Amino acid sequence: MPASHRVLDKTYDAFLFDMDGTVLNSIAVVERVWSEWGLRHGFEPEVLLKTIHGVRASDSIRQLGLPGVDPIAEAKLLLKEEMEDFEGIVEIPGSIRFLNALPADRWGIVTSAPIELALRRMAAAGIPMPKMIVSGEEVSSGKPSPECYLLGASRLGVDPARCLVFEDAVAGILAGEGAGADVTVITETHATPFETPHFTIANYAAWQPRLMADGKLALSAA
Repeated sequence: MPASHRVLDKTYDAFLFDMDGTVLNSIAVVERVWSEWGLRHGFEPEVLLKTIHGVRASDSIRQLGLPGVDPIAEAKLLLKEEMEDFEGIVEIPGSIRFLNALPADRWGIVTSAPIELALRRMAAAGIPMPKMIVSGEEVSSGKPSPECYLLGASRLGVDPARCLVFEDAVAGILAGEGAGADVTVITETHATPFETPHFTIANYAAWQPRLMADGKLALSAA
């Protein structure tokens, strides 16, 4: 069995999920809002969109190094536009069923999005509300820093090395790795594939969480 498939042979104390691209698909909104922003600032949308996934908006803008542009202020403008646009937000296939099958105290959302936007997007897609959410506002360093996943594991009272992280973007994958967790990559929204050593599934349609006799969680085929 390939090394990445060892995820299927292991058990975990908790599952931690990114939001956008991992449990819900908000690509339509993100591309509309960021494309318009990019055009206002002289960027080709298709180039800009490759740089923003999985990262806090303020960090994405800061990395562009635009003279005279305040990343925090611009991120607030983008947030305002995203808060008014929920058309086309849907679940990643199977995610609602998958999340509803998990014990409520054994999973959470770890997102780069601000909390208000996260709550509204999850509601729009019908994603069950977890007891534990870490938002991008709550950490000093966003993904790819592991701080968010370390905080999520701490809030669930588990060792991050005993967690399985579900991610779709490189920044989030690096954050999960940095926290010491195993990672499963969701590829449903990938326009172009990228190389990863991690266990990879398109979506949750063919998968289910399994509660073992010892109380641990496992990922298994449906």
